Amino acid sequence: MYQTHKSYTIDEALSKLQKYCAYQDRCHKEVEQKLKQMRMIPEAIEIIIVALIEDNHLNEERFAKAFVRGKFSIKKWGKVRLTLELKQRQLSKYIIKIALQEIDPSDYLQTFHALAEKKAATLSETDPWKKKKKLADYLLYRGWESQLVYDKVNVLIN
Repeated sequence: MYQTHKSYTIDEALSKLQKYCAYQDRCHKEVEQKLKQMRMIPEAIEIIIVALIEDNHLNEERFAKAFVRGKFSIKKWGKVRLTLELKQRQLSKYIIKIALQEIDPSDYLQTFHALAEKKAATLSETDPWKKKKKLADYLLYRGWESQLVYDKVNVLIN
């Protein structure tokens, strides 16, 4: 059997996307993907995105700032991971730079030290080299700068 897909007018799609953006800040890439899933043609996608930007439902700078604040405070991601994730969402270097300024430098270091110490305390590895590697891998995966990571690992594990 044929599977029928609902087709949307531009106004219906715009209304649906306004709700989608009101629920949570979105980047242009997410909105574009959503419209493609709705089987909208490229011309309609462009019209809808422009309308969302004009009525401030879609604002990449606001999205980037909220993303950085959330992922830093909840998931304890470092600037390397945050930058990578924002680049994957096709945000400009300028917007990424502005968003990263949302993080207070003293909070950044405090969070890093607390995370490193908490993780080091949970590692049951007896071999100091393996323990250092596990801690370093964990912190690097979270997106913390390698210089910070290796300095901290050497301080925590002898």
